[in-house]
Amino acid sequence: MIGEGFHAELGDLHAERAALEDCRRRGMDATGATMYVTLEPCAHEGRQPPCTEALLEAGIGRVVVGSEDPSEKAAGRGPGMLRDGGVKVELAAGEEATAARLLNQPFRKHARTGLPLVILKLAMSLDGQTSTADGASPWISGERSRALVHSWRAEADAIAVGIDTALADDPLLTARTGGEARQPLRVVFDRRARLPLDSRLLQTLDQSPVLVVVSQGAEQSRLVALREAGAETAVADDIAAALAELGRRGVTSLFLEGGRTLAAAFLEADAIDESRTFVAPTLIGGFDSGGRGTPPAQRRPVSRPARPDGQPLPPQAKDPASERSAPAPALHTDVVRIGRDVLITARFKEW
Repeated sequence: MIGEGFHAELGDLHAERAALEDCRRRGMDATGATMYVTLEPCAHEGRQPPCTEALLEAGIGRVVVGSEDPSEKAAGRGPGMLRDGGVKVELAAGEEATAARLLNQPFRKHARTGLPLVILKLAMSLDGQTSTADGASPWISGERSRALVHSWRAEADAIAVGIDTALADDPLLTARTGGEARQPLRVVFDRRARLPLDSRLLQTLDQSPVLVVVSQGAEQSRLVALREAGAETAVADDIAAALAELGRRGVTSLFLEGGRTLAAAFLEADAIDESRTFVAPTLIGGFDSGGRGTPPAQRRPVSRPARPDGQPLPPQAKDPASERSAPAPALHTDVVRIGRDVLITARFKEW
Protein backbone atom coordinates (compact mmCIF):
# COMPACT_ATOMS: atom_id res chain seq x y z
CA MET A 1 0.00 0.00 0.00
CA ILE A 2 1.37 3.39 -0.98
CA GLY A 3 -1.40 5.66 0.31
CA GLU A 4 -4.76 5.74 2.07
CA GLY A 5 -7.41 8.30 2.93
CA PHE A 6 -10.99 8.90 3.98
CA HIS A 7 -13.52 11.74 3.81
CA ALA A 8 -13.12 13.20 7.30
CA GLU A 9 -15.93 15.76 7.25
CA LEU A 10 -18.18 17.83 5.04
CA GLY A 11 -16.10 20.17 2.87
CA ASP A 12 -12.83 18.28 3.37
CA LEU A 13 -10.93 16.32 0.75
CA HIS A 14 -12.80 13.31 -0.56
CA ALA A 15 -11.25 9.92 0.17
CA GLU A 16 -9.61 9.60 -3.26
CA ARG A 17 -7.86 12.96 -3.08
CA ALA A 18 -6.90 12.33 0.55
CA ALA A 19 -5.33 8.99 -0.45
CA LEU A 20 -3.39 10.61 -3.31
CA GLU A 21 -2.19 13.34 -0.95
CA ASP A 22 -1.04 10.68 1.51
CA CYS A 23 0.79 8.94 -1.34
CA ARG A 24 2.63 12.14 -2.17
CA ARG A 25 3.56 12.71 1.48
CA ARG A 26 5.14 9.27 1.52
CA GLY A 27 7.16 10.13 -1.56
CA MET A 28 5.44 7.47 -3.65
CA ASP A 29 4.31 7.56 -7.29
CA ALA A 30 0.69 6.53 -8.00
CA THR A 31 1.21 6.05 -11.75
CA GLY A 32 -0.28 2.71 -12.80
CA ALA A 33 -1.45 1.90 -9.26
CA THR A 34 -4.75 0.28 -8.28
CA MET A 35 -7.10 2.32 -6.08
CA TYR A 36 -9.78 0.64 -3.97
CA VAL A 37 -12.75 2.85 -3.06
CA THR A 38 -15.90 2.10 -1.05
CA LEU A 39 -17.98 4.50 -3.19
CA GLU A 40 -17.65 5.31 -6.86
CA PRO A 41 -15.49 8.43 -7.49
CA CYS A 42 -17.53 11.57 -8.04
CA ALA A 43 -17.50 13.31 -11.41
CA HIS A 44 -19.25 16.56 -10.48
CA GLU A 45 -18.18 19.84 -8.93
CA GLY A 46 -19.38 20.37 -5.37
CA ARG A 47 -17.56 21.55 -2.26
CA GLN A 48 -14.59 19.68 -3.76
CA PRO A 49 -13.54 19.28 -7.41
CA PRO A 50 -14.33 15.97 -9.18
CA CYS A 51 -12.32 13.01 -7.91
CA THR A 52 -12.24 11.48 -11.38
CA GLU A 53 -10.02 14.37 -12.53
CA ALA A 54 -7.57 13.71 -9.69
CA LEU A 55 -7.37 10.00 -10.52
CA LEU A 56 -6.77 10.66 -14.21
CA GLU A 57 -4.15 13.33 -13.44
CA ALA A 58 -2.34 10.94 -11.08
CA GLY A 59 -2.19 8.22 -13.73
CA ILE A 60 -4.12 5.61 -11.71
CA GLY A 61 -4.32 2.46 -13.81
CA ARG A 62 -7.14 0.52 -12.14
CA VAL A 63 -10.01 1.37 -9.79
CA VAL A 64 -12.02 -1.17 -7.80
CA VAL A 65 -15.37 0.31 -6.75
CA GLY A 66 -17.11 -1.08 -3.66
CA SER A 67 -20.55 0.44 -4.27
CA GLU A 68 -22.36 2.75 -6.64
CA ASP A 69 -23.32 6.33 -5.76
CA PRO A 70 -27.16 6.45 -5.62
CA SER A 71 -27.45 10.24 -6.03
CA GLU A 72 -28.85 11.47 -9.34
CA LYS A 73 -25.97 13.84 -10.04
CA ALA A 74 -23.36 11.13 -9.70
CA ALA A 75 -24.72 7.64 -10.34
CA GLY A 76 -22.47 5.87 -12.85
CA ARG A 77 -20.81 9.00 -14.24
CA GLY A 78 -17.51 8.58 -12.42
CA PRO A 79 -16.74 5.03 -13.58
CA GLY A 80 -17.79 6.01 -17.12
CA MET A 81 -15.40 8.96 -17.24
CA LEU A 82 -12.56 6.86 -15.86
CA ARG A 83 -13.10 4.19 -18.51
CA ASP A 84 -13.16 6.89 -21.19
CA GLY A 85 -9.81 8.05 -19.81
CA GLY A 86 -8.27 4.58 -20.16
CA VAL A 87 -8.62 3.46 -16.54
CA LYS A 88 -9.70 -0.12 -15.88
CA VAL A 89 -12.77 -0.06 -13.59
CA GLU A 90 -14.05 -3.09 -11.71
CA LEU A 91 -17.12 -3.34 -9.47
CA ALA A 92 -16.77 -5.34 -6.26
CA ALA A 93 -19.15 -8.20 -5.61
CA GLY A 94 -20.18 -10.46 -2.77
CA GLU A 95 -19.08 -9.72 0.79
CA GLU A 96 -16.84 -6.83 -0.25
CA ALA A 97 -19.70 -5.04 -2.02
CA THR A 98 -22.03 -5.61 0.94
CA ALA A 99 -19.46 -4.28 3.40
CA ALA A 100 -18.88 -1.16 1.29
CA ARG A 101 -22.61 -0.50 0.98
CA LEU A 102 -23.18 -0.86 4.73
CA LEU A 103 -20.25 1.40 5.50
CA ASN A 104 -21.93 4.21 3.57
CA GLN A 105 -25.49 3.86 4.89
CA PRO A 106 -25.89 7.48 6.12
CA PHE A 107 -24.73 8.89 2.77
CA ARG A 108 -26.81 6.39 0.77
CA LYS A 109 -30.04 7.06 2.66
CA HIS A 110 -29.61 10.83 2.47
CA ALA A 111 -28.79 10.63 -1.24
CA ARG A 112 -31.87 8.52 -1.97
CA THR A 113 -34.43 10.07 0.37
CA GLY A 114 -33.06 13.38 1.65
CA LEU A 115 -33.44 12.03 5.19
CA PRO A 116 -30.84 11.10 7.82
CA LEU A 117 -30.10 7.53 8.88
CA VAL A 118 -31.66 7.04 12.33
CA ILE A 119 -29.85 4.95 14.95
CA LEU A 120 -31.55 4.28 18.29
CA LYS A 121 -29.37 3.69 21.35
CA LEU A 122 -30.84 1.94 24.36
CA ALA A 123 -29.45 0.69 27.65
CA MET A 124 -31.48 -1.60 29.86
CA SER A 125 -31.27 -3.91 32.82
CA LEU A 126 -32.00 -7.64 32.70
CA ASP A 127 -35.58 -6.91 33.75
CA GLY A 128 -36.04 -4.42 30.92
CA GLN A 129 -35.77 -1.15 32.84
CA THR A 130 -34.22 1.82 31.04
CA SER A 131 -33.80 4.21 33.97
CA THR A 132 -32.77 3.93 37.60
CA ALA A 133 -34.47 4.90 40.84
CA ASP A 134 -34.26 8.42 42.24
CA GLY A 135 -30.96 8.99 44.02
CA ALA A 136 -29.23 6.05 42.31
CA SER A 137 -26.47 6.25 39.72
CA PRO A 138 -28.01 7.35 36.40
CA TRP A 139 -25.88 4.81 34.55
CA ILE A 140 -27.19 1.37 33.65
CA SER A 141 -24.45 0.36 31.23
CA GLY A 142 -20.80 -0.01 32.21
CA GLU A 143 -17.86 2.31 31.68
CA ARG A 144 -16.63 0.65 28.47
CA SER A 145 -20.11 0.85 26.96
CA ARG A 146 -20.38 4.54 27.79
CA ALA A 147 -16.99 5.20 26.19
CA LEU A 148 -18.21 3.47 23.04
CA VAL A 149 -21.31 5.69 23.00
CA HIS A 150 -19.09 8.79 23.03
CA SER A 151 -17.26 7.50 19.94
CA TRP A 152 -20.63 6.96 18.24
CA ARG A 153 -21.61 10.53 19.08
CA ALA A 154 -18.47 11.78 17.37
CA GLU A 155 -19.39 9.80 14.24
CA ALA A 156 -22.96 11.14 14.02
CA ASP A 157 -24.03 14.41 12.41
CA ALA A 158 -26.67 14.96 15.09
CA ILE A 159 -27.71 13.53 18.45
CA ALA A 160 -31.26 13.80 19.77
CA VAL A 161 -33.17 13.54 23.03
CA GLY A 162 -36.71 14.29 24.08
CA ILE A 163 -37.58 17.17 26.38
CA ASP A 164 -38.34 14.80 29.28
CA THR A 165 -34.76 13.53 29.19
CA ALA A 166 -33.41 17.06 28.81
CA LEU A 167 -35.35 18.20 31.87
CA ALA A 168 -34.57 15.16 34.01
CA ASP A 169 -30.86 14.75 33.22
CA ASP A 170 -29.71 18.18 31.98
CA PRO A 171 -27.29 16.41 29.58
CA LEU A 172 -24.42 17.89 27.60
CA LEU A 173 -24.77 15.53 24.62
CA THR A 174 -21.20 16.18 23.55
CA ALA A 175 -18.69 13.58 22.35
CA ARG A 176 -16.08 13.14 25.08
CA THR A 177 -13.49 10.76 23.73
CA GLY A 178 -10.40 11.89 25.62
CA GLY A 179 -9.10 13.80 22.62
CA GLU A 180 -10.31 16.41 20.18
CA ALA A 181 -13.59 14.95 18.94
CA ARG A 182 -15.94 16.03 16.18
CA GLN A 183 -19.07 17.37 17.88
CA PRO A 184 -22.59 16.62 16.62
CA LEU A 185 -25.49 18.99 16.30
CA ARG A 186 -27.52 18.59 19.52
CA VAL A 187 -31.27 18.25 18.91
CA VAL A 188 -34.03 18.45 21.51
CA PHE A 189 -37.56 17.41 20.56
CA ASP A 190 -39.53 19.91 22.63
CA ARG A 191 -43.06 20.55 21.35
CA ARG A 192 -43.79 23.36 23.84
CA ALA A 193 -40.32 24.94 23.89
CA ARG A 194 -39.76 24.12 27.57
CA LEU A 195 -35.97 23.75 27.43
CA PRO A 196 -34.60 25.83 30.33
CA LEU A 197 -32.49 28.79 29.33
CA ASP A 198 -29.92 27.85 31.97
CA SER A 199 -29.63 24.24 30.77
CA ARG A 200 -26.16 22.86 30.15
CA LEU A 201 -27.05 22.51 26.49
CA LEU A 202 -27.54 26.26 26.11
CA GLN A 203 -24.57 27.05 28.33
CA THR A 204 -22.18 25.12 26.05
CA LEU A 205 -23.07 26.50 22.63
CA ASP A 206 -19.38 27.22 22.11
CA GLN A 207 -18.86 23.45 21.90
CA SER A 208 -21.72 22.56 19.56
CA PRO A 209 -24.95 24.15 18.30
CA VAL A 210 -28.38 23.24 19.69
CA LEU A 211 -31.52 22.83 17.60
CA VAL A 212 -34.89 22.77 19.41
CA VAL A 213 -37.68 21.11 17.42
CA VAL A 214 -41.05 22.54 18.45
CA SER A 215 -44.66 22.28 17.31
CA GLN A 216 -46.67 25.05 15.66
CA GLY A 217 -48.43 25.58 18.98
CA ALA A 218 -45.26 26.49 20.88
CA GLU A 219 -45.45 29.80 22.73
CA GLN A 220 -43.80 32.53 20.69
CA SER A 221 -42.22 34.18 23.71
CA ARG A 222 -40.47 30.90 24.53
CA LEU A 223 -39.20 30.61 20.97
CA VAL A 224 -37.84 34.14 21.06
CA ALA A 225 -36.11 33.44 24.38
CA LEU A 226 -34.50 30.28 23.04
CA ARG A 227 -33.22 32.07 19.95
CA GLU A 228 -31.89 34.96 22.00
CA ALA A 229 -30.06 32.40 24.16
CA GLY A 230 -28.34 31.14 21.00
CA ALA A 231 -30.39 28.06 20.12
CA GLU A 232 -31.75 27.37 16.68
CA THR A 233 -35.41 26.38 16.39
CA ALA A 234 -37.39 24.42 13.84
CA VAL A 235 -41.13 23.83 13.63
CA ALA A 236 -42.21 20.25 12.93
CA ASP A 237 -45.45 18.66 14.08
CA ASP A 238 -44.39 15.08 13.45
CA ILE A 239 -41.33 12.88 13.08
CA ALA A 240 -41.45 12.88 9.26
CA ALA A 241 -41.37 16.68 9.15
CA ALA A 242 -38.54 16.82 11.69
CA LEU A 243 -36.42 14.36 9.72
CA ALA A 244 -37.07 16.27 6.50
CA GLU A 245 -35.89 19.48 8.18
CA LEU A 246 -32.74 17.78 9.46
CA GLY A 247 -32.10 16.38 5.99
CA ARG A 248 -32.39 19.86 4.48
CA ARG A 249 -29.77 21.00 6.98
CA GLY A 250 -27.35 18.39 5.64
CA VAL A 251 -27.71 15.95 8.54
CA THR A 252 -27.06 12.44 7.19
CA SER A 253 -27.10 10.54 10.51
CA LEU A 254 -29.20 11.03 13.65
CA PHE A 255 -28.29 9.27 16.90
CA LEU A 256 -31.30 8.91 19.21
CA GLU A 257 -30.11 8.77 22.79
CA GLY A 258 -32.79 9.57 25.25
CA GLY A 259 -36.39 9.17 26.19
CA ARG A 260 -38.97 6.39 25.98
CA THR A 261 -41.49 8.82 24.51
CA LEU A 262 -39.14 9.91 21.72
CA ALA A 263 -38.10 6.34 20.92
CA ALA A 264 -41.76 5.28 20.79
CA ALA A 265 -42.60 8.17 18.46
CA PHE A 266 -39.82 7.22 16.03
CA LEU A 267 -40.87 3.57 16.19
CA GLU A 268 -44.49 4.49 15.52
CA ALA A 269 -43.35 6.53 12.52
CA ASP A 270 -41.30 3.57 11.21
CA ALA A 271 -38.28 5.86 11.21
CA ILE A 272 -35.66 3.68 12.92
CA ASP A 273 -33.01 2.18 10.63
CA GLU A 274 -30.81 0.57 13.27
CA SER A 275 -30.80 -0.01 17.03
CA ARG A 276 -27.89 -0.53 19.41
CA THR A 277 -28.99 -1.92 22.76
CA PHE A 278 -26.79 -2.47 25.80
CA VAL A 279 -28.07 -5.06 28.26
CA ALA A 280 -26.41 -4.73 31.66
CA PRO A 281 -26.14 -7.65 34.15
CA THR A 282 -28.26 -5.97 36.79
CA LEU A 283 -31.84 -5.99 38.11
CA ILE A 284 -33.52 -2.69 38.94
CA GLY A 285 -37.07 -3.67 39.90
CA GLY A 286 -40.58 -2.33 39.44
CA PHE A 287 -41.39 1.12 38.12
CA ASP A 288 -44.42 3.30 38.36
CA SER A 289 -45.94 5.02 35.36
CA GLY A 290 -43.57 7.95 35.79
CA GLY A 291 -40.59 5.70 35.10
CA ARG A 292 -38.98 5.95 38.53
CA GLY A 293 -38.27 3.10 40.91
CA THR A 294 -41.04 2.29 43.36
CA PRO A 295 -40.95 -0.11 46.34
CA PRO A 296 -43.17 -3.18 45.70
CA ALA A 297 -45.68 -2.19 48.43
CA GLN A 298 -46.20 1.18 46.75
CA ARG A 299 -46.49 0.05 43.13
CA ARG A 300 -49.61 1.13 41.32
CA PRO A 301 -52.02 -1.54 40.04
CA VAL A 302 -51.72 -2.35 36.35
CA SER A 303 -54.55 -0.86 34.31
CA ARG A 304 -56.57 -3.20 32.11
CA PRO A 305 -58.19 -2.46 28.73
CA ALA A 306 -61.85 -1.53 28.99
CA ARG A 307 -64.92 -1.17 26.77
CA PRO A 308 -66.32 2.29 26.02
CA ASP A 309 -68.81 1.81 28.87
CA GLY A 310 -65.95 1.39 31.33
CA GLN A 311 -66.38 -2.35 31.86
CA PRO A 312 -63.18 -4.44 31.49
CA LEU A 313 -62.72 -6.53 28.40
CA PRO A 314 -62.81 -10.30 28.89
CA PRO A 315 -59.32 -11.84 29.26
CA GLN A 316 -59.31 -13.27 25.75
CA ALA A 317 -60.32 -9.98 24.13
CA LYS A 318 -57.81 -7.61 22.55
CA ASP A 319 -57.65 -3.92 23.28
CA PRO A 320 -58.83 -2.29 20.00
CA ALA A 321 -56.50 0.66 20.60
CA SER A 322 -53.52 -1.67 20.65
CA GLU A 323 -54.20 -3.25 17.26
CA ARG A 324 -51.19 -2.74 15.02
CA SER A 325 -49.16 -4.72 12.54
CA ALA A 326 -46.66 -7.23 13.86
CA PRO A 327 -43.15 -5.81 14.33
CA ALA A 328 -40.83 -6.48 11.42
CA PRO A 329 -37.82 -8.63 12.29
CA ALA A 330 -34.34 -7.17 11.92
CA LEU A 331 -32.54 -7.80 8.64
CA HIS A 332 -29.37 -8.50 10.56
CA THR A 333 -28.34 -8.79 14.19
CA ASP A 334 -24.99 -8.88 15.92
CA VAL A 335 -24.26 -9.65 19.58
CA VAL A 336 -20.94 -8.82 21.28
CA ARG A 337 -19.63 -8.38 24.81
CA ILE A 338 -18.57 -4.87 25.83
CA GLY A 339 -16.94 -5.21 29.23
CA ARG A 340 -19.66 -6.50 31.57
CA ASP A 341 -22.48 -5.60 29.15
CA VAL A 342 -23.92 -7.26 26.07
CA LEU A 343 -24.41 -5.08 22.97
CA ILE A 344 -27.13 -6.15 20.52
CA THR A 345 -27.02 -4.35 17.17
CA ALA A 346 -30.05 -4.78 14.92
CA ARG A 347 -30.33 -3.39 11.40
CA PHE A 348 -33.91 -2.95 10.17
CA LYS A 349 -33.37 -1.20 6.83
CA GLU A 350 -30.63 -1.02 4.22
CA TRP A 351 -30.05 1.71 1.68
